[in-house]
Amino acid sequence: MPAHTTEPHTTPGGPASQAEFSFEVTTRLNETCSPDEAAVAQNGGKFQGRTGVITTPHGTIKTPAFIAVGTKATVKSVLPESMTELGAQALLSNAYHLYLQPGADILDAAGGLGSFMNWQGPTFTDSGGFQVMSLGSGFKKVINMDAAAASPQAGADDSVAVGKERLAHIDDDGVWFKSHLNGDMHRFTPEVSMQVQHKIGADIMFAFDELTTLLNSRGYQEMSLERTRLWALRCIEEHFRLTEERVGKPYQALFGVIQGAQYEDLRRKASHDLGDMNFDGYGIGGALEKENLGTIVRWCSEELPENKPRHLLGISEPDDIFTAIENGADTFDCVSPTRVARTSAFYTPDGRFNLSGAKYKRDFTPLSEECDCYTCQNYTRAYIHHLFKAKEMVSATLISIHNERFVVKMVDDARLAIEDGTFFEFKAETLRRYYPNR
Repeated sequence: MPAHTTEPHTTPGGPASQAEFSFEVTTRLNETCSPDEAAVAQNGGKFQGRTGVITTPHGTIKTPAFIAVGTKATVKSVLPESMTELGAQALLSNAYHLYLQPGADILDAAGGLGSFMNWQGPTFTDSGGFQVMSLGSGFKKVINMDAAAASPQAGADDSVAVGKERLAHIDDDGVWFKSHLNGDMHRFTPEVSMQVQHKIGADIMFAFDELTTLLNSRGYQEMSLERTRLWALRCIEEHFRLTEERVGKPYQALFGVIQGAQYEDLRRKASHDLGDMNFDGYGIGGALEKENLGTIVRWCSEELPENKPRHLLGISEPDDIFTAIENGADTFDCVSPTRVARTSAFYTPDGRFNLSGAKYKRDFTPLSEECDCYTCQNYTRAYIHHLFKAKEMVSATLISIHNERFVVKMVDDARLAIEDGTFFEFKAETLRRYYPNR
């Protein structure tokens, strides 16, 4: 495919089926909780939090909402039926992994992602950009300041993790990347990403963007931001073409992705540029320093259209969740609840603990006395400790169910607290208990 040298035409109104997706703001944090001037000043600006309802062809999502991650069309070790029972409203899968295995054509033939995995509710797919770039540079699942500190090449625009081979090479038209499964070479462009995601069939998908890291120079961030802007236009054009071509398929919403790293002017520029495009919503992406997470989300929220949802990619720590919510994130996702479960870590209102410890061998209490999940209603710490020590796979299942429920319920309770005007009190008490040593 030849490189694009001019900006493609974007359909102004989009297809009629675009009306199958909508978002309505129902309450605003500033109005229900009336934060004082000191709280606003400490936040760095006006709180942008709100509650709302996203409507998709496969159901609604009350926001704020935690979107559980089912990377390869499954939440690791947990049945879709269990995810429904624990209150998950939607699941997010990964376009990169599903493209490589089993292939987008398989999901299309199965009737789409939801039908393929027996999930009845709304679904998301990301564009594959994160995996192409992060796996391509050898940093795998995390690209942040920790990676920068560990790399002797910190500051280089072509950094690769220590001892790793670069598997992805980017140009203005797209990315060549080598499969981490078998070494085959593949080409992703904005058009290919849209074609793959349309076949996967999720209700919400993301435009193909270039993921930068905090390693990259300011000059590279500027160049990358313009590349992502041009790719966004190409994604919209291909998305509308495919929507009109694939007659009879439910409408799939397309979210643009806001990059710009830690730079306020770049984040605001990206939000303004993509905010003027005909996207159905927006993802806030890129590597974020933890201490700047809320500030960056607020910058974007101040610039993006208020009548469209905002998804923050990749968070699940309680303090990050509350910071994201109060600054305007409507949905967010993370693999952490199931990833840490596989190492025996479980969440409680009083912090995170590891069930592998010997003290749990005779502990016949549930993971949390306050939890209503299937695991806590039926199993003890002692039993799950035994399963983990015996290397029985069901230990990951039972802890994952609990961890997913913990995060889903915490976000649900935060939504209710915005509605009833107690958000800041709920946040303070939740974080006081979860981080007792702070």
